[in-house]
Amino acid sequence: MARPVKRRYDSTRRQAQAAATRREILEAAKGLFEQQGYAATTMAAIASEAGVALKTVYVAFETKGGVLRALWNLLLRGDEGDVPIPERQWYLDVLAEPDPERKLRMGAHNARLVKERVGPIFGVIRDAAQVDPAVAGLWQRIETEFYDNQRAIVETLKLKRGLDVTRATDILWTLNHPDVWLLLVGKRGWSPDEYERWFADGAVEQLLRR
Repeated sequence: MARPVKRRYDSTRRQAQAAATRREILEAAKGLFEQQGYAATTMAAIASEAGVALKTVYVAFETKGGVLRALWNLLLRGDEGDVPIPERQWYLDVLAEPDPERKLRMGAHNARLVKERVGPIFGVIRDAAQVDPAVAGLWQRIETEFYDNQRAIVETLKLKRGLDVTRATDILWTLNHPDVWLLLVGKRGWSPDEYERWFADGAVEQLLRR
């Protein structure tokens, strides 16, 4: 009698299914965080919204703060890859652009695309940092990395006379800060195009030697 053939374990398919489940959980969490805030959103509610067992959410992310951290990384980068912003091609292209005005306008366009993905969640993280120490650590990392990324761009520019790198970075950081996006686009009803033009024009006027 022939021995039964053992089915080969398909790890690729299993990984794809796990990735799809993670994405569904993060999409569910995004909707809940934006609708009712971090504090009012429970892990059970996220599981229910995603249509998965509560244990699945805990296994994938461990804590609610872990869900928010993973969601931030996904929205910021546009995918679940581990490549940080300073190593992303679109950011490297900005650094490498030789024309200073074009560099700042490219940066403004990329910033607009990121904020369209991440804007409301930024506010969720800022508020959650007041009540969850783990999220407070995430908030601090976001602020530090965001400032450092602006400084790296400023260091490649020929700045206005009398303007040093630190003050120029402060200006670019402020113009580009997600809180400004939330005020102008979220509260005042500016379109993303209007924000991008305002940001780019302001950066060029404030920073560059003419």
